[in-house]
Amino acid sequence: MKRIFDILVGLLALAVLLLPIVIIALAVRITSAGPVLYWSDRIGLGGQIIKMPKFRSMRVDAPVVATHLMTDPDAFLTPIGGFIRRSSLDELPQLLSVLKGDMSFVGPRPALFNQDDLIALRLEQGVDRLIPGITGWAQVNGRDELPIPEKVALDVEYLHRRSFWFDLKILWMTFWNGNYSGVLTENNP
Repeated sequence: MKRIFDILVGLLALAVLLLPIVIIALAVRITSAGPVLYWSDRIGLGGQIIKMPKFRSMRVDAPVVATHLMTDPDAFLTPIGGFIRRSSLDELPQLLSVLKGDMSFVGPRPALFNQDDLIALRLEQGVDRLIPGITGWAQVNGRDELPIPEKVALDVEYLHRRSFWFDLKILWMTFWNGNYSGVLTENNP
């Protein structure tokens, strides 16, 4: 049922958001050199690497590291990069990952390929058996402010509580609280 929900809602969201997606793509193209999309290497189901698309919000010469590890990440933002990140519009291309089946609307946020501590803890706790999501239980309960063990504890709680109704609750909380972007927004040249 979850996959059917993801496909139906993903197609509906894509139809409704097509014009904003095109406008954002044009804005990215016009305001900075480089590709419109950044394909982030993330950890998917079973520890497999997936390519997660985002609208590019950083200049192409930005270092490829997690934003929180940069001394001045704002120095690398494109002219519209800060806006599309704050508004989470950079996340819209992830609808493609949902339709492809690499991601779901709800699940643990996919870890960066180099977040070894998060990946190991999720593997140890069985969270790697879940399809990663655009939003999740950890996102609506703290996002980046949570230390990794707390994020994984929330991921484990989701693993045990997951249901269609729990997913709907998480989606509602996501939109109600405005928590629709990822746990870690890494640099995306």
